Amino acid sequence: MRPATLSSFTAALMMSAAVLAHDGHLPPGTDDIAFSVPPPGSYRLPPIKSAAGGAVLDEAGRRQDLLLDALQGEVSVLALIYTRCGDICPLASAGMARLQDLAAEDPLLSRRMRLVTLSFDPERDTPEAMRDYAAAWRSANPAAPIWVFLTAAGRDALAPLLAAYGQHVDAKPGGALNHVFRAFLIDHAGRVRNIYSLDLFEPALVLADVRTLLLEQSGSDAAPGR
Repeated sequence: MRPATLSSFTAALMMSAAVLAHDGHLPPGTDDIAFSVPPPGSYRLPPIKSAAGGAVLDEAGRRQDLLLDALQGEVSVLALIYTRCGDICPLASAGMARLQDLAAEDPLLSRRMRLVTLSFDPERDTPEAMRDYAAAWRSANPAAPIWVFLTAAGRDALAPLLAAYGQHVDAKPGGALNHVFRAFLIDHAGRVRNIYSLDLFEPALVLADVRTLLLEQSGSDAAPGR
């Protein structure tokens, strides 16, 4: 079950963005999008740069490489957050949850994509903490795409990844972290094809981008499952 109680500020943001789903949240198909989502395949997403790999830990504490293991050659959406965040990160995770719900409506599409959440607070976001966080957000729907939650063994392991993805993180008084949300659309060949700020992290738009990459990959005129 996903979180039903949040700060009033965060809850207001989430409702205004219409990204919540499941218990106490907006059901699928009720998104109030402030802009038109173009049809998948009607536009191109040129490669921006190569996605970076590096040492990460999964929820069981197993060492993996972000690019070779976690992304695994699928079309992936990678979001960088930390679990103690009280505003931006819950909103971003709600967006990822909504994206997972939308993708689950098309099982063929769902099997060809994955979601990845990586923490940039390894001291506190241990594999156990990420496992608890995953349980709060990840759908139990077997048709939903895989969503993996990762952390790092420490700052030294994390630093090259943050640098490669341009994610700046600064400590604030009291232990909170100052950051700007970034999420990355990564194709099956390990190339970054889009970078989303929180303002543009609209699940319906991200899903259209995923479909566009899958259409490009298959050379088909029809989106998966359509």
